[in-house]
Amino acid sequence: MEYDVVVVGGGPSGLTAAIRLKQLAAEQGRELSVCLLEKGSEIGAHILSGAVIEPRTLNELIPDWKEKGAPLNTPALADRFLYLTETESIQLPTPPQMHNAGNYIVSLGNFCRWLGQQAEELGVEIYPGFAAAEVLYHEDGSVKGVATGNVGTGKNGDEEGEPGIELWARQTIFAEGCRGSLTKTLFERFRLRDGADPQTYGIGIKELWEVKPEHHQPGSITHTVGWPMDTGTYGGSFLYHLENNQVAVGFVVGLDYKNPYLSPYEEFQRFKTHPAIRKVFEGGRRLSYGARALSEGGIQSLPRLSFPGGVLVGDTAGFLNVPKIKGTHTAMKSALLAADAVFAVLSANPEAIGQEATGYAEAFRSSWLHDELWRVRNIRPSFRWGLWPAMAYSALDTYLFRGKAPWTMRHKHADNEALRPAAEYTPISYPKPDGVLTFDRLSSVFISNTNHSEDQPPHLRLKDPSVPIAVNLATYAAPEQRYCPAGVYEIVGLEENAPRLQINAQNCVHCKTCDIKDPTQNINWVTPEGGGGPNYPNM
Repeated sequence: MEYDVVVVGGGPSGLTAAIRLKQLAAEQGRELSVCLLEKGSEIGAHILSGAVIEPRTLNELIPDWKEKGAPLNTPALADRFLYLTETESIQLPTPPQMHNAGNYIVSLGNFCRWLGQQAEELGVEIYPGFAAAEVLYHEDGSVKGVATGNVGTGKNGDEEGEPGIELWARQTIFAEGCRGSLTKTLFERFRLRDGADPQTYGIGIKELWEVKPEHHQPGSITHTVGWPMDTGTYGGSFLYHLENNQVAVGFVVGLDYKNPYLSPYEEFQRFKTHPAIRKVFEGGRRLSYGARALSEGGIQSLPRLSFPGGVLVGDTAGFLNVPKIKGTHTAMKSALLAADAVFAVLSANPEAIGQEATGYAEAFRSSWLHDELWRVRNIRPSFRWGLWPAMAYSALDTYLFRGKAPWTMRHKHADNEALRPAAEYTPISYPKPDGVLTFDRLSSVFISNTNHSEDQPPHLRLKDPSVPIAVNLATYAAPEQRYCPAGVYEIVGLEENAPRLQINAQNCVHCKTCDIKDPTQNINWVTPEGGGGPNYPNM
């Protein structure tokens, strides 16, 4: 199947790029074929975010979004920023980047479903349930398009299944989200990360609750730092009050943490037991659960954005504004800039294939997006000094230097290199879940509606099967059992003195944490069959 443009990924950036391309073509009276692939069973099925959205880019893309029924239903009304001890909460001044006047609390999944409708109305061909599994190349090395994975080949790949489809394009836009499986291969082939700092990541874990009306404050936004995290580990929480008595609660832990006994999932469950937090959920019920990694490195960790035949947009490149705790408007803006550059290349030479949209990087450097990310570039790296020194520096950087300090702090190490041997730490004793406020992993995965066909090749692959026991268990006490928020990794056979790693791939919520945090980078996350994974409602 041949198109002018193929977009890989149906998140905010992929949909924005597709919409913008169609808008540009319509303005010039041109025909432009655009296809978008989404590995989830529907647009929005795999979308997970807090989320508070800043409508700046949406105003640029679809100025009449209110009239068109965009699901931005809950204006942000009140901000609180709390420091938690084990029993107390202390209100701190809200950093200026975290002021949310003019923003909206949303379900990002529902927002993407609406964007998908806008794209289809413009003529974008959207194919949910199709996972791009391979990048295709021309003989000259430029990107030719992508191929979807084979279906029904059996666990060992030894059954005759349905072959995948090749989608050829003059330009391919990769919008896979954080730690994209195809984007990783592009990094290596085109050396896109040369000169950039290592990317650093966080894991965000979220639940959606229906709370009692008397506990509900539509438009209320609370962020916390402190307990249950130690001051040397980057992390914090959010509580966002949406419409219909719903509250989104989540916890983010920087994946540069050192203690192999730390469990981000258990820290989140423990956080909900704090007296200031527990009262919000008393008498309520949990509706949904999910987890997703996010790119936190900022502007110094951005790769090269274009290459012959394609571009990177959104969180697959790493446009998140960490101090603002927002990435939707930045991801969408990157996609706008990329679409403009791609369209310019296609228009300049209608017959050309495999050209590089170099105008994308130039447009980024002169955009408000570059300015926004540049001004906050030193805040996330400062947290390697610990919570209080980082907060003091962040205030200095924000109020005195106004983001224009004459230096740039660097990210020096990949997150997997930060993990220390288990012998240096004491195991953490986490409380047992009560099934009312706190829950175990399996019951959480159940309400994420996660499912994979059991008769398919594993999508969590070990480069060396001996490493989980010889290295991870021996040196780090098998940290994959704790950093995975879905119970995918399990050491069995310890009682028989024959330990082995059991991979419960059926549980995988596609958060990509294992691909990031595994200490020897022995775990390789590849895309499973299309339609597999979580099916998030209202997340």
